[in-house]
Amino acid sequence: MSADETGDSRSFVTALARGLAVLKAFDENHQRMTLSEVAKAAGMPRASARRALFTLQVLGYVTSDGKRFDLSPQVLTLSRAYLASSPMPRIAQGFLETISDKLGESCSLSILHGDEAIYVARSTRKRIGSLHRDVGAHLPAHCTSMGRVLLAAVSDAELDAYFARAELTRYTPHTLTGAGELRAAIEKVRRNGYSLVDQELEIDLRAVAVPVLNASGRVIAALNVSAQASRTPKKQLTDEFLPALRDAAIRMRPLLIG
Repeated sequence: MSADETGDSRSFVTALARGLAVLKAFDENHQRMTLSEVAKAAGMPRASARRALFTLQVLGYVTSDGKRFDLSPQVLTLSRAYLASSPMPRIAQGFLETISDKLGESCSLSILHGDEAIYVARSTRKRIGSLHRDVGAHLPAHCTSMGRVLLAAVSDAELDAYFARAELTRYTPHTLTGAGELRAAIEKVRRNGYSLVDQELEIDLRAVAVPVLNASGRVIAALNVSAQASRTPKKQLTDEFLPALRDAAIRMRPLLIG
């Protein structure tokens, strides 16, 4: 969010925003970067990136060998602050482990942030293939089961705004990228109360997700199970996985106050 979007440019701290942009520039594809690479990834001038990196290095969030920069383990304290202050991941973790043990597959909980679904809790079961994604990982909302569940819960006006700004990237030949077909898929989620996505994010991956409501009836997260398409028929997702997810969501609801 920019100062223009907040409507209060006097309260907007540009230096803080740039520091956060630098932290977010590091990911699995950009683990160690030069100053120029950081500036390019963060979308800012070299001088601004240099000041942000220097400050983050002094504070212990970034380390450097004199040429390249990388994040330090201290960055984990930022995510720990969220996890410690939000009861939802702690409440959900036991349910995720139970589902994972019962079904023999990974189970996840995510929230919608901007145009992405962000993992806030994951079962500890070993991930399959390239899907070694843990808490804090971001996934595109348009082509993931949890993302579509979360998009189905927003208002029509919010959904219109999403389609006006979102980049609907095609990840596989199966990815839906047309606004019309995606709207139809989201409407189907609203009618059925769940989303099944088949190999739209990665080949040989299919997943099913349901909404998680809090005690007052508001959708606050999505719960899913993912499996290899080559060994897990879609019928198994709807007949076996879906009831387990719905049962967990129902049992979690009275515990999620606020």
